[in-house]
Amino acid sequence: MPIKNKILSGSLSAIFCEVLFGFSYLFTKRITDSISPMTLLSWRFIIAFLFFNICMLAGILKVDFKNKSISSLFLVGIFQPVLYFIGETIGINLTSASESGTIIACIPIITLLLSSLLLKEIPTKLQVTGVSISAIGIILIVLTKGAEVTFNPVGYIMLFLAVTSYSLYSVFSEKANQFTSTEKTYVMIAFGTVAFTGIAFVENLKSGTLKDFFILPFTNLNFLITVLYLGIGCSVLAFLLYNLAISYIGTNKSASFVGISTIVTVIAGIIILKEKFTIIQIVGTILVISGVYLANVIYISNKSEADGSIEEITEK
Repeated sequence: MPIKNKILSGSLSAIFCEVLFGFSYLFTKRITDSISPMTLLSWRFIIAFLFFNICMLAGILKVDFKNKSISSLFLVGIFQPVLYFIGETIGINLTSASESGTIIACIPIITLLLSSLLLKEIPTKLQVTGVSISAIGIILIVLTKGAEVTFNPVGYIMLFLAVTSYSLYSVFSEKANQFTSTEKTYVMIAFGTVAFTGIAFVENLKSGTLKDFFILPFTNLNFLITVLYLGIGCSVLAFLLYNLAISYIGTNKSASFVGISTIVTVIAGIIILKEKFTIIQIVGTILVISGVYLANVIYISNKSEADGSIEEITEK
């Protein structure tokens, strides 16, 4: 595939992935107050796993692990979704919204750092500048909900675990280039199903709500709609798109789009939930979009006709 087509496909994949993640806020907002996070995660990945296998049986999605060492995907599945969601869930519960949002905003920055160390992909100055501007924009948007400080070291550690796990997942996903995006996503969903269903089973067994756990999607319509969106929209489609983006444009470029999900969440909240749109949020949104642009702008110039090649002056 020509480089311009790969860049366009990878960028669009990353954008649509973040749009799907951004809308997840609308579906989880009314559920998490009454439903255990692990129960929600368990059913999210059960739905995703069932849907994925149905697509495979129908010939829509294909995986082939023959003559491939699946052990190289172990770290991909462990970091995302297992460690990421455990860190994020516990971290958010132990800290304030402003603290968790600020720390999660550091994902692109940590990704740049880890990819340069592990993949030897040295980010350009524009990449670093763009990602930093986007992070500042996300922090501004988050702080409009109020700056609270909990000084909870366990919460901070768990949030840092989430940020690091997301970044390491991106790195190891790019390293596992012998696998297709579909194969990586299938393994990720399988890991999430086993891990979170196991945790939810023990949790509900201890609390005596095991029966409620099994019948929850069939007795709670809001819960069913939520897990259908999170399972199919976020765990299948979004993960597929993000893995595809990584394979086309690399870890650094893909991570620079993370801030778009925050913008989508804000806009969805304003339009659907009738939330206020403050001047600070407007400034934050402009910074995020500007940062994404700077981190991904590419100038292509023709070289001499002698070699007939194209040169990328500035990379994502």
